[in-house]
Amino acid sequence: MIRCDLSELVACTAVVELRGGSQTVFEGVSTDSRSLEAGALFVALIGPRFDGNSFARAAAERGASALVLAGERGQLEALVADLPQGAAVYCSPDPRRVLSDLACFHRSGLDLPVIGITGSCGKTTTKNILVDLLRPSRKVVGSPNSFNNDIGVPHTLFLADSGSETLVVEMGTNHPGEIAGLCRTARPNGAIITNIGSSHLEGLLSVEGVANEKGALAACLPSKGFCVLNADCRFTARLRDMTAARTITFSVEGDGDWDASDIWFHPGGTTFRLRGRELTVPLLGLHNVQNLLAALAACDGLGLDLDDLLPHLARISGSRRRMELKQCGALSIFDDTYNANPESARASVRVLAGMHGFTRRVLVFGDMLELGESAEEMHHAVGLMAAESGIDLCVLIGDLSQATAAGAREGGLTDDKIVHYDEVEAAQEGLPGLLAGGDLVLVKGSRRLGLERLVQALEERWSKERVL
Repeated sequence: MIRCDLSELVACTAVVELRGGSQTVFEGVSTDSRSLEAGALFVALIGPRFDGNSFARAAAERGASALVLAGERGQLEALVADLPQGAAVYCSPDPRRVLSDLACFHRSGLDLPVIGITGSCGKTTTKNILVDLLRPSRKVVGSPNSFNNDIGVPHTLFLADSGSETLVVEMGTNHPGEIAGLCRTARPNGAIITNIGSSHLEGLLSVEGVANEKGALAACLPSKGFCVLNADCRFTARLRDMTAARTITFSVEGDGDWDASDIWFHPGGTTFRLRGRELTVPLLGLHNVQNLLAALAACDGLGLDLDDLLPHLARISGSRRRMELKQCGALSIFDDTYNANPESARASVRVLAGMHGFTRRVLVFGDMLELGESAEEMHHAVGLMAAESGIDLCVLIGDLSQATAAGAREGGLTDDKIVHYDEVEAAQEGLPGLLAGGDLVLVKGSRRLGLERLVQALEERWSKERVL
């Protein structure tokens, strides 16, 4: 964890001292007063729905060594006067820039491999798998949860220290230039680009725009680094041309350095062949095989041998609310509510369609957001695929899901097999009554919809059924 003199904070970023304190160093950085530990630096962020300055007193009372408030000196005099004594107080017109500058300063003192991970989907799961594979052999630090923006990446860097041996940093984007900025902060020397797909098209405009934005990670790498690429992606050649680093590819179609074949899914996970071995992992879906291959390729880039990694495959984990299988009495639920884009939706439907031995396979699908002008077409395609894959019932939520319903009808589902709700709240009321024991239900949609509420409603209903 970062440990830094306050004089170094003043030197590396644009802050103004408002009041001295009793401490000369801080250990750790927090932007949330609720989880702040004594001795840490508190940085007050300002957003559309929050004002970090209003939590400055709470941070000081929890023992913050220093505070960085948002704003100019003249705006903050009354607030500073009301704060408990002890913590040094600074101000900045741009606290996010303070986080970035401090993270850059901290990164300059770290001599270790830093692996950046980006892509349209699979970032967090790939990161978790890679950390699980590395942890038995080295001290590895990985991004907590999905900390992948200009706040989360600095927080990830702050977790590393001189004893860390590898740092794995997830990087997300929804507008041009964001990945390049995160790369300037993290300075990765290795990378994984999981795939290029139709995510965040409102900000990135086209799939080509997504490729250019994600490719900024490849472009920043040193010649002695490595870049893991998906050989099954049509943008691989472009990404390869963007980097001076060694490239390592993975594939489920036989075209990569790391190829999986003979893939089949079962309730215990996925089994496939890799380099002459039959392997089983506790993850479901072709997309998770790709995520695993990407992580193995990165281990290759770090100089690890496959035979040394094999004992750890049985212990790798996916991510919460990403194809997380939950058993609620006689009802089985795939909780895939973290987020959705067309590529991840197709991958999840493919897994659902490939599962057998259930009464019905039910797709509960909410709108996919930030798709721009192609939104209706992409929703229609998901509905068509679901119907043609043999899904028994489609429960659709949101305005755009009208297009999903049209696709399902075109694929052969009759109206009695398609249910539509305008709002999540209505689905919470109606969905439990549509299901029966023995059903397998996939719940998926964009994060903003909050479909985890549906999963919770099903868990509560079917847990009661089990008790009765």
